[in-house]
Amino acid sequence: MLPTFDTSTPAVLVRLDRNPFHHGTLGAVRSLGRAGVEVHAVTGAAAGPVARSRHLARAHVAPPGTADLDGVQRLLRTVSERVGRPAVLVPLDDVTAIAADALRTALAGRYLLPEQPSGLAGRVADKAELVAVCAELGVPHPRTAVPCTPAEAAAAAWSLGLPAVAKWSRPWLLPQGSGLRSTRLLRSAREARDLQARAADAGSRLLVQEFLPPGRGLDWFFHGYAGRGPACFPGATGRKERSWPADAGLTAVGRWLPNPAVDSAARRVVAALGYRGILDLDFRLDPGTGAYHLLDFNPRPGAQFRLFTDGAGLDVVRALHLDLTGRRVPPLAPAHGRSFVVENYALLSLAGSLAARTGRRTARAAGAPVARGPAGGGTEAAWWAADDPGPAAAMAAAWTRHAVRRALPARRRPPAAPLQDTAARREQRPTTTA
Repeated sequence: MLPTFDTSTPAVLVRLDRNPFHHGTLGAVRSLGRAGVEVHAVTGAAAGPVARSRHLARAHVAPPGTADLDGVQRLLRTVSERVGRPAVLVPLDDVTAIAADALRTALAGRYLLPEQPSGLAGRVADKAELVAVCAELGVPHPRTAVPCTPAEAAAAAWSLGLPAVAKWSRPWLLPQGSGLRSTRLLRSAREARDLQARAADAGSRLLVQEFLPPGRGLDWFFHGYAGRGPACFPGATGRKERSWPADAGLTAVGRWLPNPAVDSAARRVVAALGYRGILDLDFRLDPGTGAYHLLDFNPRPGAQFRLFTDGAGLDVVRALHLDLTGRRVPPLAPAHGRSFVVENYALLSLAGSLAARTGRRTARAAGAPVARGPAGGGTEAAWWAADDPGPAAAMAAAWTRHAVRRALPARRRPPAAPLQDTAARREQRPTTTA
């Protein structure tokens, strides 16, 4: 049985990018709102379908120019004054997690945050720093070069073998409209050379990394919450069953499965660093060696964190609120086999698989699990919930409009209307807790 929540302490969820379809934000709103906690969501644009949730007390839209440290501090102070009392802060993207870590002293008295070594959130989120962490701790990681010149980047691509992977060490610094992506597959040394030449535009270092081929069953993740004392560490491993884009994107379908090797590696890294808070680690299995390589350490909830919800309703976001308000955090009771489906991306993934393959047998094998039952059952859907149908309806309508606009010839496209029109009008609608 889950301990009673301190419902006098609200939660402020913060995600500063402009994606209106971030299902992880909705998952956090529902998780805490169902527990009776007053939930506020801060978003980089109008909150979109998330604002339709009956579990959301209020959506706060960040003004332009809040991505730097001073801007985040002003924003969080403004929201704190609106909320009117100390709140648990839940960063939902790397920018906010790193800023909250840096602003810990300035935010004292306004927000509750886990105590941990200063600068650690930025260190683990920086992909170049993660290379050093893995080397220091003896955790498998793809062979990586950090070139300083275009010539060094070209040589690194040849040395590691083509294709190779190019990553910007701090992808949250990539400017909008630059055309630069956080990760890219390099098929020639010239591509590596050209990309390194744009390092000044990217705002961080370029990594050239050994390519570990993706495949069904090779991508795993660990979600957890490291709290006060070593005994407060609920966490679990899951496997990415489907992704979008295929084999390289976000989790469209995930399954809770035991993986002692991944679990042990994740807990060892967290303990060695002294990390505290919510975390999401990504691993990929190298079939040739049997080693699980740590690819990313995200110092915040993963978008699919609701996969790891046990029969009592505990997940990592609830664990954070319980711990920071002085409640006991029980162990996470395994629910192996439980699935999580992101409806819109699962459909795209399935359509892509069917387009790439032929034959009825292959098509049957490619089918994604169908969401059925409430949270705590066999499968949870990212958008649809019987007790909170508004976000799913708003997402379906907005997603359809988005798809139609993209399909229209450019000369026939009308001026793009914000996907969040309806949500913006409902921004301050009071919540009802279940």
